Amino acid sequence: MVTLTFLSHFNNYLQSCMSLSSYCVGEENWVDSRTVYIGHKEPPAGTEAYIQQRFPDNRIVSSKYTFWNFIPKNMFEQFRRVANFYFLIIFLVQLIIDTPTSPVTSGLPLFFVITVTAIKQGYEDWLRHKADNSVNQCPVHVVQHGKVVRKQSRKLRVGDVVLVKEDETFPCDLILLSSSRDDGTCFVTTASLDGESSHKTYYAVQDTKAYNTEKEVDSIHATIECEQPQPDLYKFVGRISIYMDNEPVARPLGSENLLLRGATLKNTEYIYAVAIYTGMETKMALNYQSKSQKRSAVEKSMNAYLVVYLCILIGKAFINTVLKYVWQADPNRDEPWYNERTETERQAFTDFLAFMVLFNYIIPVSMYVTVEMQKFLGSYFIMWDDEMFDEELGERAVVNTSDLNEELGQVEYVFTDKTGTLTENNMEFIECCVDGHVYCRVTQCWLSTQEHEELFFRALCLCHTVQVKEEETVDGIKHGIHQGKSTSFYISSSPDEVALVEGMKRLGFTYLRLKDSHMEILNREDEIERFELLEVLTFDSVRRRMSVIVRANTGELYLFCKGADSSIFPRVISGKVEQVRARVEHNAVEGLRTLCVAYRPLSSEQYQQVCHLLSEAKLALQDRDKRLAEAYDLIETDLILLGATAVEDRLQEKAADTIESLHKAGMKVWVLTGDKMETAAATCYASKLFRRNTQILELTTKRTEEQSLHDVLFDLSRTVLRHDKSLKKCDFTDFGLIIDGATLSAVMRPGQEDSNSGNYKEIFLEICRNCSAVLCCRMAPLQKAQIVKLIKASKEHPITLAIGDGANDVSMILEAHVGIGIMGKEGRQAVRNSDYAIPKFKHLKKMLLVHGHYYYIRISELVQYFFYKNVCFIFPQFLYQFFCGFSQQPLYDTAYLTLYNISFTSLPILLYSLIEQHINMDILKKDPSLYRDIAKNSLLRWPIFIYWTILGVYDAIVMFFGAYFLFDNTTFTSNGQMFGNWTFGTLVFTVLVFTVTFKLALDTHYWTWINHFVIWGSLIFFVVFSLLWGGIIWPFLNYQRMYYVFMQMLSSGPAWLSIILLITAGLLPDVVKKVIWRALWPTTTERIQVGTHTHIIEDYGSAKTTAAVFVFWKNYCKTKDRWVLL
Repeated sequence: MVTLTFLSHFNNYLQSCMSLSSYCVGEENWVDSRTVYIGHKEPPAGTEAYIQQRFPDNRIVSSKYTFWNFIPKNMFEQFRRVANFYFLIIFLVQLIIDTPTSPVTSGLPLFFVITVTAIKQGYEDWLRHKADNSVNQCPVHVVQHGKVVRKQSRKLRVGDVVLVKEDETFPCDLILLSSSRDDGTCFVTTASLDGESSHKTYYAVQDTKAYNTEKEVDSIHATIECEQPQPDLYKFVGRISIYMDNEPVARPLGSENLLLRGATLKNTEYIYAVAIYTGMETKMALNYQSKSQKRSAVEKSMNAYLVVYLCILIGKAFINTVLKYVWQADPNRDEPWYNERTETERQAFTDFLAFMVLFNYIIPVSMYVTVEMQKFLGSYFIMWDDEMFDEELGERAVVNTSDLNEELGQVEYVFTDKTGTLTENNMEFIECCVDGHVYCRVTQCWLSTQEHEELFFRALCLCHTVQVKEEETVDGIKHGIHQGKSTSFYISSSPDEVALVEGMKRLGFTYLRLKDSHMEILNREDEIERFELLEVLTFDSVRRRMSVIVRANTGELYLFCKGADSSIFPRVISGKVEQVRARVEHNAVEGLRTLCVAYRPLSSEQYQQVCHLLSEAKLALQDRDKRLAEAYDLIETDLILLGATAVEDRLQEKAADTIESLHKAGMKVWVLTGDKMETAAATCYASKLFRRNTQILELTTKRTEEQSLHDVLFDLSRTVLRHDKSLKKCDFTDFGLIIDGATLSAVMRPGQEDSNSGNYKEIFLEICRNCSAVLCCRMAPLQKAQIVKLIKASKEHPITLAIGDGANDVSMILEAHVGIGIMGKEGRQAVRNSDYAIPKFKHLKKMLLVHGHYYYIRISELVQYFFYKNVCFIFPQFLYQFFCGFSQQPLYDTAYLTLYNISFTSLPILLYSLIEQHINMDILKKDPSLYRDIAKNSLLRWPIFIYWTILGVYDAIVMFFGAYFLFDNTTFTSNGQMFGNWTFGTLVFTVLVFTVTFKLALDTHYWTWINHFVIWGSLIFFVVFSLLWGGIIWPFLNYQRMYYVFMQMLSSGPAWLSIILLITAGLLPDVVKKVIWRALWPTTTERIQVGTHTHIIEDYGSAKTTAAVFVFWKNYCKTKDRWVLL
């Protein structure tokens, strides 16, 4: 399959290269293309060679497996994991050589883990197959031989002409040929692609837009040459050659002609379009590409611990192998006749492998499946959280990946977008300034004597991409209806544009519609003015402006331009620049979003030059975007400044409280935005990122123009470092840094090795470390990712989180350790590419301080507990070899070896890792400083890991030697019968199961009936199983060594006493250690736990009567408070 696909693509590539016969601008270097024949018609003879190309069909395949490759492919992927592969090797060793334990002891747990994972992955893939089939089998309408034929979507081919009706979804990527609208346009929503519900306008090819019937469309004779498939949703380069009288007429094709699979046709009765990309080559399918795998700090700790325990395992096996031959080499050993000496040369390695098998249970294979189940099931607590449900949007939090749950509790840096993340992205027109005159949103009059005022208002009514609808029904509510009459209702992909057009409407100029390439305006005198729309120079984030070229009824030609002040002012040659600049700066300080408006009158000759420039750039197949940008740059010059606008984007609810809480939790918050410095700084003050006493440090272009970058950096470094050295509590200064995109580029640029320059990254990072907050303004999307990557790679390697709501935030969301998307108004690209998605910025507080805190506490205990209980389990086996001549005799029965991790001790820790709450969630929200207690992976550091390991070794020694010395040379039963080695092993195993389970019970703070059921139920299950396992002669076993062993042990009084004593002796040191540590060096968390405990005791002590005690207990249970066990 892979080979055939490669050959197919390679064949397409060669044929595409050969198909470029006619010359066009930029074609000489452009070979990575494809040729599509509309309706599969051959080009006229003598024009170009017809080479039939092969393209994939229209099937979408999101599934990972097929029926035939599921088992081998899934097994290969699972055994790529080190732990699974290790246990497979152990299992094979047990099959090949004579080992002390049955292959079942390793094979059954491995089979259980592999089977559970395979079932989970198989079920998920079956759901994907089901979804694929529903898409691939949906009907589509294709024009063939002048008639409309219905076929399944999967049978669609490149070159087919498709009929799509209103409210239908496009089955593949299409080039628009014609529509039911006279102007050849259609309206489309791309909500399934980027979440934008606004209606976008797409345009048919000018030479084919008049073909409106099946026969007319079938008569089109044309070929399309375009770029090969690539995932950028907003980029497309191609051209169509239409044959008229056997002569090709070339027309450019761009993203405005391309209808993407998954988008929906709106407000257009029907369209005809030709399939250009199908199946897995559509842009939507190419965007399915998997993101880079992110690994949490906990997972890295687990792998490090696994390596340590693997070394311990190898060490144990080596020591026992050596000691075995030392023991056998002693001639004074009274070796029984049935124990033959081992031949050192032949079996030393075999013995080493046998000891590896005997001790291999120290590696907890079931830990991985438990961790996966904990992450998968635990993620539902975020999705079920009603406090993270937004009624306005009707959306809940979404978990796109559960692998990073615990990472939410380790965040040190938060990188956030501003617009739509900290703010509402709900724009409201505030004012406009024209030649120094300010017009507020409530102004109803204007100076008719001023020509520039009229031109300014007309410019804002014409320079936009707003669409007008008479009426719209959303969720059953009709919009655009006023007093029973239909009125204009504006929609646009940019909320700024809607706010400006609505603002102009309040000031007397109403934009009516775009009809037949003419824009209509209703002026103050209720007169309709018509302007022919000639060209649209679309907005892009690099130019930060857009323009239109229109022709008035009088024949005058105008270029109207609006954009950011930094992109307009340098291109202005006249106008009241200083007055407008002052107003722009004033509004920016107030936190308003500002735009400048300018114009340029064009003569007929100038317009012809503009048309030539644009036509040449649009026809280019190589570097079309670059050529268009150069053309725009030449056209948008010599402007006359008209004025500026101010639009307010309000701060989101509780955004300031959330940022303040993140600061208290020890996180550093950075704002990365494309806005100008003054606007962004005002938002930072409003959101409490900067406080009034914050000393602002500026690293901006303005300052680097006055001083060299080298001097500015070292000045700032001296400022923060001098303060750091002389820091006293009484004179603490809070620093905040502001940097812009241009200066950041200079900082990130590799330095020159000379006296004046160098690598400034380390100096920049040192300054940032001493700042509580950083604002990066005028940032490009790629720069946002560079900032995140820079902090990630710093020497502290902090855990980073990026949060944003727009497509420009995707790069930093993918780069950060944890990426969170906001379900905002800038589309859903951020949500689709994020690890988690939340409705509003305020929900970040609970996600980190509560859910993140809980997840980290739970999984830390899970990991440490698994290693602890396996040390307790296998170290007695190691000690037992010193008393059995290193003969590889197992201490425990095969059933106990197999079920210890699967059944006896697995469910209690899984439940603990799902529902444990060591502190009430209300306290976690009120006191963010508790987050600091778990920072920097504090619960999985090496000292704590070593403590758990030592505790496991201690408990193992107590279990083994306690049982050994208590019953050395003594009798167990009243009849004087001595117990054998299986009774000894069963006694040690019983103490083991009860000790590790009670250890978990002592660590549990949040008790529910489920905890009681699972913890005590697992112990009861162990006892019942042991009674059945040793109480029945099982016919399928070739041995009955455990028959009556457990019952005989329980019939002995000394055995009961020893079990109780050994469990107590094993748990006592850990309890004493905790009491002493909490008394002398308590953490903030432990102080609160003790306070909660004291509060409950005092409340209980105040109950004077039995009735009062009953009422107190009833109220206590109602509030679901917790009894904290010390």
